[in-house]
Amino acid sequence: MGWLTRIKDSLLSKIKKKIPTKDLESIEKTRQEKKIKKIETNKVELGVHKEEKKTEELAQEPIKKKRNFFGLFKKKEKIKDVPKVEKDPEKKKSWFQKLKTGLFKSSEKISDGVKKIFVNKKLDIQTLNDLEELLIMADLGPTAAEKLTAELANEKFDKNIEPEEVRSFLAKKIEKTLEEVAIPLVLDNAQKPIVVLVVGVNGTGKTTTIGKLAHQYSNEGKKIMIAACDTFRAAAVEQLQIWAERSNTDFVKGSQDCDAAGLAYEALEKAKSKNINVLFIDTAGRVQNRTELMEELAKIIRVIRKLDPESPHHCLLTLDATTGQNALSQVEIFKEMAEISGLIVTKLDGSAKGGILLSLAEKFRLPVHAIGIGEKIEDLQSFEAKEFAESLMGLEK
Repeated sequence: MGWLTRIKDSLLSKIKKKIPTKDLESIEKTRQEKKIKKIETNKVELGVHKEEKKTEELAQEPIKKKRNFFGLFKKKEKIKDVPKVEKDPEKKKSWFQKLKTGLFKSSEKISDGVKKIFVNKKLDIQTLNDLEELLIMADLGPTAAEKLTAELANEKFDKNIEPEEVRSFLAKKIEKTLEEVAIPLVLDNAQKPIVVLVVGVNGTGKTTTIGKLAHQYSNEGKKIMIAACDTFRAAAVEQLQIWAERSNTDFVKGSQDCDAAGLAYEALEKAKSKNINVLFIDTAGRVQNRTELMEELAKIIRVIRKLDPESPHHCLLTLDATTGQNALSQVEIFKEMAEISGLIVTKLDGSAKGGILLSLAEKFRLPVHAIGIGEKIEDLQSFEAKEFAESLMGLEK
């Protein structure tokens, strides 16, 4: 920056030449006087400040603790955290509450419909027809709807009846019907391994159901193995492998498009050698290739029976509740392919077609072992008739 200084000095010298000498001396004298005055003022202020500070220190002297040599190296005490005011943690929902929430769309449709039908009315032919139509729309099925309305007419015909009374009556009748099929999955501990063949249309929650069941039984101390015999869907194999790792269970898989029956045979051999308690076998669910699927399932059963004539000990069919009446046709198809021993109904959460369980019970009388109302492991539970009936009718427990 030397060049800037030289320019500045040159300009100042030129300006000074134009100003008279007397004026320059006067300006310089005034500047010096101001400078001296400013220095003196600062000294006075500094002295006052020091005196005030000294006075404060003297006043606080009795309060200060005497610091020794070791005190210099003493660790500072940590300031304790101010306790935060936290909200009470939300209580976990009971299974009934979850079920009621899951069946909300179904129960809302029925509850609102019943209220509209039975507003200051006697139970007559018109109200019975309206009620029957409502129950059919809620996927309870024509047979069940006709039976329920007939039983209601038998007891309450030509009498004033409140909507709450109608829902309570229906809940009790539905519970009675479902009690016959609400049978938990019981495994024979004396049998090793117990072979559980799981079938169902792709997208019904078959793979997830196997994972949840494997996790639950593993937590009970049972040794579990999963065989991914849906060899056509790589995504299903990957998903099952994740569940197996999560539940610390053995896992058997083959190459893409390998023979499913051969893989099932290999899995059963391994399960026997490892003293496994339960072997879950996943299968393909390509209903569009019905003949091919039928042959594949029949082959799996035929091949594993060479090792164990009693296997599979259980053949479970998974059904998606959101499909409604289509679930009935799926049962028909898979009953032709394999000896279905029980049902697991999934995706009841958010479905407006929860009444399908009653249709299944009325038509097939197959055990309903469990129902699913969510993605979490604990959201697959044994089917309870009373809880389901009350939730479906929107009743408080």
